[in-house]
Amino acid sequence: MKIKVLLMLLSSVLLLNGCGYNTIQKNEEAVTAAWGDVEATYQRRADLIPNLVETVKAYAAHERETLTAVTNARAKVGQVSLSAENLNNPAAMQNFQQAQGELSGALSRLLVVAERYPDLKANQNFRDLQHQLEGTENRINVARQRYNAAVQTFNTSIRTFPNNLTNKFLLKLERKEPFKADAGAATAPKVSF
Repeated sequence: MKIKVLLMLLSSVLLLNGCGYNTIQKNEEAVTAAWGDVEATYQRRADLIPNLVETVKAYAAHERETLTAVTNARAKVGQVSLSAENLNNPAAMQNFQQAQGELSGALSRLLVVAERYPDLKANQNFRDLQHQLEGTENRINVARQRYNAAVQTFNTSIRTFPNNLTNKFLLKLERKEPFKADAGAATAPKVSF
């Protein structure tokens, strides 16, 4: 009797592995973890920038408007969050990306200010800010790419045979939304001196 139960359990485990059940679950967890990395990099940026901006503000009295815009955009980013449960919701993803895009735009204007005011650019605090911003944006980009790779793996795993049958009859998971660029991001920014 025990041998029959043991054989049934063993065959069930082999059957679940063969039909992709475990693979799909593992891939969905990878998507959630990758999204957590994206949020962590955004949080790093949100935590880091106010302190750096305040340091630069003390020196850069002549462009307070731009620095204030960065501070306001950062505050708005803090109000919009996207949980892992909403990764298949295109509207929530777009709202989140829009808030992040506004912060990126404000930071771009700040870098233009640096080109216009050599004193500001030469200040050590501002150079530190530029280095931190560059590093942070690179980290965000890497996290986005890793998230999109995890989404691709997951979406492929629920759409290919025989996993698609397992998903259709057992799991019923939906495709995850990849991270998409903002509208107009394909156009290269114009640099003028």
